[in-house]
Amino acid sequence: MTTGIWERSSLMALALVAGLLLALVGCTATNSNTNRDEDLAGVFDVTGSNTVTPLSTMWAEAFMNKHPNVNIAISGPGSGAGIAALIDSTTDLCQSSRLIRPSEIDQAREKGIEPYEIIVASDGLAVAVNPANPVSELTIEQLSAIYTGQFTNWKDVGGNDRPIVALARDTNSGTHVFFKEHVIQMNGLPARDTSLEYGTNVQLLPSTTVGVTETAQNVNAIFYPGLGYVTDDIKVLGIKQTAGGTAVMPSLETVLDGSYPVARPLLYYTNGEPTGLVRAFIDFCLSDEGQAMVAISGYVPVK
Repeated sequence: MTTGIWERSSLMALALVAGLLLALVGCTATNSNTNRDEDLAGVFDVTGSNTVTPLSTMWAEAFMNKHPNVNIAISGPGSGAGIAALIDSTTDLCQSSRLIRPSEIDQAREKGIEPYEIIVASDGLAVAVNPANPVSELTIEQLSAIYTGQFTNWKDVGGNDRPIVALARDTNSGTHVFFKEHVIQMNGLPARDTSLEYGTNVQLLPSTTVGVTETAQNVNAIFYPGLGYVTDDIKVLGIKQTAGGTAVMPSLETVLDGSYPVARPLLYYTNGEPTGLVRAFIDFCLSDEGQAMVAISGYVPVK
């Protein structure tokens, strides 16, 4: 059985004390050349989510600086690929931006793998457009209509008379799955419809970086990068849960207080409870130093 379920635990993880968060953000990583520990040694790999890759890379570099005899390889082909690698025993540590599915847990157990879940950070998906786009906010239902193909022109949501170019992550991405289940299918709303899918005109992209670059260059584009990928070259929209609600901008604070409606956990999965070198690495990720790096990177700490 996995150890953490987002629907039951995320509100607790996000409802942290603001004062503790500010103290954490104020922390800086310790000098990487101090407290080096040459007793810890070994090699392992981390595979999976493109969204989590920047965090894992940052943590791995800091951890290897502290432990010069450790080598960590990071790759980000997508959450689905990472979970498949965990099931096939071809990775030591899976990084994911979505929860593992019950069917995947069953597949793992058939191969003697027991997925063990650790929330290492949280994230808000920022809905972004080109800075020249006058639209400043959207509802969840409007986003669903855009990504299912019901709305095809920006004038449908109060913008200019221009075609909407909807960009999304590819199907192997946990971000792709999360956005479909929580936004396109309008999870938590009276209009929820689990039969809804991405429209045929939605452009699927291999990475979040590609989506951010395309949105910055295309006045008609819309995309949904994680907070850690947001740059000044794109315009982030406020999101309303309902038409009568208040538009909320994604930020560390609004993800923490639960007011931003498109938030999710970022996860590590191991085969059983982690031990040894992998356990030491995860302990570092969840330490004050590791979580300060989360805040600095634009994601949201869990402690």
